[in-house]
Amino acid sequence: MDPTFWHERWQKQEIGFHQRTVNDLLQKHWAQLGVERGGSVFVPLCGKSLDMVWLAQQGHRVIGAELSEIAIDEFFAGHGLHPAAKTIGRFLVKSAAAYEVWCGDFFELPHEAVAGVAGVYDRAALIAFPPATQQSYVAKLAALVPARAPILLVTLDYDPDQMSGPPFATPRRQVHRLFAERYEITELACRSALDDSPRFRQRGLTALEECAYALHPL
Repeated sequence: MDPTFWHERWQKQEIGFHQRTVNDLLQKHWAQLGVERGGSVFVPLCGKSLDMVWLAQQGHRVIGAELSEIAIDEFFAGHGLHPAAKTIGRFLVKSAAAYEVWCGDFFELPHEAVAGVAGVYDRAALIAFPPATQQSYVAKLAALVPARAPILLVTLDYDPDQMSGPPFATPRRQVHRLFAERYEITELACRSALDDSPRFRQRGLTALEECAYALHPL
């Protein structure tokens, strides 16, 4: 993942990946992870996602990791929050209410950031990385979060000959290749998402599948 690319996307507000509503797969399937109310949830590459607000409404403290300070500031400002800021190592950490967001390179995130989390929600992180980098992302995630923490993973799949990422096509076989060694993988739902994503149709896709998986540590 090229940091310059993502910084420019936020600077130019070319953020078609940002969903204006809470992801309904999160709402339908989060409970199946069994994360207790009050447990902290890690959201990697969180942007300014409204999904974080929904998670907080379920009683969770939300810990995000995000490269762009613009995204973080827009998240807090959009919800009328004035975060406190501190520097920890190479990260700027902003926090208010139920939210704590670490600004910096995900691959440099220290273990202390997420040492106590009870679950992970990944809608936009894995698919932001090209297939060749996804293994490194999964290895870093496994090294960061407690071994007991389950993951709700949301992916997209499409014909990569029709469109280049990001987001990158991540089919079922790739999910199993990446996670099967450490997690029991349960496919919760898969659905056509093209009608809800006209920008992808404009980029040439004729089919788009969105899938949700529950990953429980073995």
